[in-house]
Amino acid sequence: GMLLLRTGHPEIYPLVLTTKTQEIFNCRIDEDVTDEQPYKLIKKEDIFEDLRNRAAVSDFHPVKKIVQEYPGNELLLVYDKDFKYGLNFYLIATEEGKENYLNPPEVPEEQEEYKEHIPEDVYIYKPPVSKPWVSLGSEKEIEEESVTESTKQITYMISRKRSEFGAPIKFSDQNASSVKDAYIECTAYPDKNFTLKQLEKDVGMQVIPQIKDISTQTKWTYPKNATTQYYPREFSEEEKETLKQSKPLVDFLNNASISVEIALQQNEIMNTFIDDWKYLAEEEGTFGDKTDTYLKEYQSFTDLHSPMEKMITCVSWHPTIYGLIAVSVAVRLSFEDRVHFSDKLLLQPSLILFWSFSDPIHPQLMLESPDDIFCFKFCPSDPNIIAGGCINGQIVMWDITAHADRIENIKAGGSRSKRATLKPMFLLEPESNKEAMYIRHCAVSSIENGHKKVITDIHWLSDTFEINRMGSVFENRSGICCQLVTCSADCTICFWDIRPQKPLTPQTTEKKKEESIEIPFDVPSTFLHLDLSWKPLTKVRLSKGETSLDHCPTKISLNEDHLLCKTQDKMLAQSKTEKAEEMNPYHNLESGMANLLKPIDDFCTKFFVGTEEGEVIYTDWKMEKDPETGRLMSKKPVSHHTIHDGTVHTIQRSPFYNDIILTVGGWNVAIWKEGVMTGPLLQSCCAPKRYTSGHWSLTRPGVFYIGREDGYIDIWDLLEKTHEPAQSQNICITMITCIKPWIFSSKQQFIATADYYGTLHILEIPWTLSRPSTNEMASVNHYFEREVKHLEYVEQRKKIREQEKKEMELEMAKKKVKTYQKSKEQMQAELKMDYENYLELEKTVLINLGLIKVTEKGSYMEVM
Repeated sequence: GMLLLRTGHPEIYPLVLTTKTQEIFNCRIDEDVTDEQPYKLIKKEDIFEDLRNRAAVSDFHPVKKIVQEYPGNELLLVYDKDFKYGLNFYLIATEEGKENYLNPPEVPEEQEEYKEHIPEDVYIYKPPVSKPWVSLGSEKEIEEESVTESTKQITYMISRKRSEFGAPIKFSDQNASSVKDAYIECTAYPDKNFTLKQLEKDVGMQVIPQIKDISTQTKWTYPKNATTQYYPREFSEEEKETLKQSKPLVDFLNNASISVEIALQQNEIMNTFIDDWKYLAEEEGTFGDKTDTYLKEYQSFTDLHSPMEKMITCVSWHPTIYGLIAVSVAVRLSFEDRVHFSDKLLLQPSLILFWSFSDPIHPQLMLESPDDIFCFKFCPSDPNIIAGGCINGQIVMWDITAHADRIENIKAGGSRSKRATLKPMFLLEPESNKEAMYIRHCAVSSIENGHKKVITDIHWLSDTFEINRMGSVFENRSGICCQLVTCSADCTICFWDIRPQKPLTPQTTEKKKEESIEIPFDVPSTFLHLDLSWKPLTKVRLSKGETSLDHCPTKISLNEDHLLCKTQDKMLAQSKTEKAEEMNPYHNLESGMANLLKPIDDFCTKFFVGTEEGEVIYTDWKMEKDPETGRLMSKKPVSHHTIHDGTVHTIQRSPFYNDIILTVGGWNVAIWKEGVMTGPLLQSCCAPKRYTSGHWSLTRPGVFYIGREDGYIDIWDLLEKTHEPAQSQNICITMITCIKPWIFSSKQQFIATADYYGTLHILEIPWTLSRPSTNEMASVNHYFEREVKHLEYVEQRKKIREQEKKEMELEMAKKKVKTYQKSKEQMQAELKMDYENYLELEKTVLINLGLIKVTEKGSYMEVM
């Protein structure tokens, strides 16, 4: 319904008339009703008809009763232009009111005149009268407006270790949305202790003009003509003659003539204006500019088909095929999230993807595994054999020999072109394309007997030796790599053998035969004997001294690590694989077991381990028997240093010096020398961002690359600087998870960098970072030797200082003992001496003050 606005006039009823109603009753605004004639007479019957037609929709519905009770036939509807009564029209509901509106009563003339004479507002000035001051509380208001400290002051004391002082710290902005849990939302809430009322503010302003001091200087530019003439002063003829015969001139000419002649001859022999620095570097026609020092983006690969967000955990170049690179990917989830999404993760295949330079979109092969792979390695003896470590602690083996033709090496052209091309996946027939997409694993290790947590590092032992359960070293019977070493977050390092072990009872072999029937037809039977029953050969634990706790290893580096860096090694590896393909020894592993074990005597069984706490440990894998229990146990570490302030994720031997090791972890880098137990040769200061990966250069002994959490690569060059990186370069926007360089030829080298968002960036290494200088090997070696001498010197100084400290303490102790050993007589004699000295002093003071006079006889007389 409509609200009837009651006005001062009871006969007036305001109404809202819509445009349609105005058309029905011919009372359209500015057409039928105007300023001159703002009213319209409406018949009662017309209103009733409208009410019948439109019922409650009619604009006259609110005044239906009033219309029914109206005595006359015509009602007066008035247009209320100024909304005097609140709405656009109003009805006059009485005959009397209608008459008054149409014929207004006349006002007498006198009254009108009188109205005109009286002014509406007469202003009479009243002078101000001074009154006594009455306080109305304004001083309280001023008190309230004044600022006083209401909150209690909180005192913080922040301290840090003395040893950590002076480390350079750099703060920088970080994109909070790119890193998980990087920011916490602090929502506003009303705090009862701090409810402050907004008081009024009085602000005063004063405008002042700006003052300018301007000074000018007029230049005197009156032109004036002036000329000067110089002429030389010359000796007179007599002076010339005397000078020619003078001895000083003759001596000077005799001395100077020789050096002038030599200078003239040198100018003739060689060009003095040659820039020697330009000709210092070796001349060679190479790609790019020699001054170019930046890594150039060559290609990048991203898995677009994966529904879940994944990161790259490990990268490995194919040992023999150009442009083929394998990467393992894992879901970007924390342990809690993995448990939460475990049902979804089971449907996702865990993969190692093979990417080729020839096809940046589709992976060439995909190796399936039971769970996410965190590290894997190609077998040095046969690159078709791959071993990987899972997040659940299992080792996985693949044999891709059957699919080798898909990535086979096709030599393009003659011997001039070394570059190998690949058959991209999309060029193969569609059927073979589908089949070869996923390759199932051949074998996984036993869940009960292996690692219990994520495997963080895996290495193949060299084909020159093998070890037994005790860790003793023997000549390799098979002549191929048959043993692996892994380390895991469950605090163990395990050695594995891929050859079938001698069965304890004959039943097990029968069981194996029964089980082997269920194996899918497309899985090679290379490692069938290992599947789900494979146990480690030996387990090494690194105990923390007296406690029952163990160190948690993250990376290991054995004495014979494979860094195939030189081309001749590469060719050798290629010839080995070709031989292996002809008579594949991995398909007949038992044949190697028949030979007898020949021990190798002078073999170094010690290796480096990096831990989760940032420690670098040098220990032995050989086991020893506990004299009390008789059990086999690991030896105590040879040396143990806590250098890194975070997890060690890179521990790698230099490809040029087998005893130099690079370790990266937390916010710093260290370089060690095997055999030097006192500490690292080089330890960098704290970096602005956490380091996440690292790798030696394969061609320059003094260069290594370090990946950071902000997507930058720090390039260190020990010949240029040893205290900080030579240069930093941004590669991506997120954390770099893995770095792997690779040599294609003397003129082309690549570095693969993988990031947290699952992108693999292939960068070309510039000439300056790939080409070693003439004496670089010797210079870097000399630097390491100097650092070793410096460490020895520091160690000697420590011993000398300790000796000096001991001697000083002994002297102090002797002095203390001397003071206690004084006899009673000595003590009394000393006291007597002191007393006599005091008396003497007292007398001199009294004489000086004139209180005592000295008589002729030498006695003293007191002055009263």
